[in-house]
Amino acid sequence: MPDIIVKKDKLKSLVIKKLKEAKVNEEHAKVVAEVLVHADLRGVSSHGVLRTEHYVKRLGEGGMNPNPEFHTEQKGSSAILFDGDNGMGHVITREAMDHAIQLSKDNGIGIVGVVNSSHCGALSYFAQQAAEQDTISMIVTHTDSAVVPFGGADSYFGTNPIAYGFPASKHRPIILDMATSNVALGKVLHARETGKEIPNNWGVDENGTPVTDPDLVKHLLPISGPKGYGLALVVDVLTGVLTGSAFGPGISTMYGDYKNYRRLSHTIITIDPGLFIDKKEFMQNMDQMIDELHDVQPAKGFDSVLVPGEPEQMKEEVRKEEGIPVPESIYNYLNT
Repeated sequence: MPDIIVKKDKLKSLVIKKLKEAKVNEEHAKVVAEVLVHADLRGVSSHGVLRTEHYVKRLGEGGMNPNPEFHTEQKGSSAILFDGDNGMGHVITREAMDHAIQLSKDNGIGIVGVVNSSHCGALSYFAQQAAEQDTISMIVTHTDSAVVPFGGADSYFGTNPIAYGFPASKHRPIILDMATSNVALGKVLHARETGKEIPNNWGVDENGTPVTDPDLVKHLLPISGPKGYGLALVVDVLTGVLTGSAFGPGISTMYGDYKNYRRLSHTIITIDPGLFIDKKEFMQNMDQMIDELHDVQPAKGFDSVLVPGEPEQMKEEVRKEEGIPVPESIYNYLNT
């Protein structure tokens, strides 16, 4: 089925409507819609509005709290433990990032451990949130078991994404947002939704054999073999183990067990760019780095060297003007 082109404001309103029907208050529904459309604008459809149906199902069956009461506990001058009361992870993580930004402004560095959360969407949104406040950030979150460890035949860690954000002065910030698997599970789900084949290094079937049919994917593969496996381990330690939450196969599944809270954990670390040098100097140095990378001679087949996040930023500018392609089945669901 062909995609339908939808303007971003229209798409947000459709998501808000569906979430409000699921008893989410309007303020929280607006935040979730903003995070989802942010992903679609950047071409990261795996974390975009296609997730709405899942959230509505989980809300309807009791696996997410539509009206949470957040609680914070100070853990020293630069640290906060943030309890999301099993609400929508997008709202939880945005508010937790606000706390982290303030901690780093006050103390030079801040760390917020989030517990009792749910899926929070594209981490790039929160890295962008910090960059807009001239703040360096790192955000990590764990997910349910889906990726085989290097040398293993069964999954243990999740896709366990990690994101970094670095503000600049004249340039847009550098935003690196990546799964520690070759791809996020959402990309496989998007391929299923659109009926497209996938590369043979995305996932394996139940026998551990690489496949190109997304319907046959049983487990995902770690990025760069042992390196991605190691990074996934780091993320699980910094989230589940550090905060006393679940980790590895102990994390409840996203698709299934809809009646129970997932109790996910995220960890946010923020740094004031002026911690060691003058903030203005840091921002100018970031501009210099970006300029110098742009000036590197491109390899054959490339027009230029781009910095992390730049392809997504370029796509975002186009889609803000032209609209966002949405699979017809997703559009029809949002309109029902």
